[in-house]
Amino acid sequence: MTEFIPPATRWIDLPSPFAMKRGGTLHGARVAYETWGELDAARSNAILIVTGLSPDAHAASCAADPTPGWWEAMLGPGKAIDTGRWFVVCVNSLGSCKGSTGPASLNAATGCAYRLDFPDVSIEDIADAAAHVVRALGIERLACVIGNSMGGMTALALLQRHPGLARSHVNVSGSARALPFSIAVRSLQREAIRLDPNWNNGGYDEATYPESGMRIARKLGVITYRSALEWDGRFGRVRLDSDQLDEDPFGLEFQVESYLEGHARRFVRRYDPNSYLYLSRSMDWFDLSEGNGGDVLAALAGLRVERALAIGARTDILFPVEQQEEIAEGLALGGADAQFLGLESPQGHDAFLVDFDRFGPAIRGFLDAL
Repeated sequence: MTEFIPPATRWIDLPSPFAMKRGGTLHGARVAYETWGELDAARSNAILIVTGLSPDAHAASCAADPTPGWWEAMLGPGKAIDTGRWFVVCVNSLGSCKGSTGPASLNAATGCAYRLDFPDVSIEDIADAAAHVVRALGIERLACVIGNSMGGMTALALLQRHPGLARSHVNVSGSARALPFSIAVRSLQREAIRLDPNWNNGGYDEATYPESGMRIARKLGVITYRSALEWDGRFGRVRLDSDQLDEDPFGLEFQVESYLEGHARRFVRRYDPNSYLYLSRSMDWFDLSEGNGGDVLAALAGLRVERALAIGARTDILFPVEQQEEIAEGLALGGADAQFLGLESPQGHDAFLVDFDRFGPAIRGFLDAL
């Protein structure tokens, strides 16, 4: 995989050794991050964004890199997350292949990529690494931590493991633990990668990248990121034109198939398969109530934030909106001024990445009131 790191990206070294929750340590590890806006004199206007599985730290454009970021419409001067007021930090997850240390990174002890020698990664490890970045930047307390999708899990783990690090929290299409349906989908994605002969027990290279496995894994993901309502409205049963048909037996015939194929091909070779496996599994393992008798509401009530917003799309099947409702309920039990907002977006789990007319005002309103 050819790695591209945006020019605005910077790095912070993690403590060495960096102990992982499930055993093992990292030496010489680092986390990629980007920032926007200015930190005020009291260092009180900082917002941390923790991301889903695939994004890098480049959430929005900046002077050093005018390329649009993955949350460009949400973050910037005058936008929902107003960098005229806030100093915003976005970190790339530990274990990723987008700048932070992960399975594709060089292991200094061997001179080769870690591959499957990389220690097991948990959501809690990702949270600890993000918390270290915050403190290394001289920030004692965040005004808010915002987590999207997998980042919603990371944000909750950060609040649990680093009490007092954030005054408020916005959980966007996240959850306090993985549900069986989500685990099942991710299990199939990982199986598709592992059964590709080119995966070679993690020992692939540029010439033998497990493209078929990654294509199937990505297609499965994209199917769950959007809703049946959107699939029907966007594609219906429209067939491909004759010059677009795949002439192979049982080849592509419908526009929806062609869309999935194109989306998958744009993703492969831009993401490391082993990183995909590690981070996917970290979500399945995550349960905020672990060690708390399985009582999720009690675990959420134990988190200490002043205000919170848990928001999601009612058509989300991967992180159902009931999970965001549960987050708000649990945080409220702990004394937070917590609000739940389920939006009537047709775009499923990916709504927070595309439905800015609904998500933008809600997040802006919450932050404006801080």
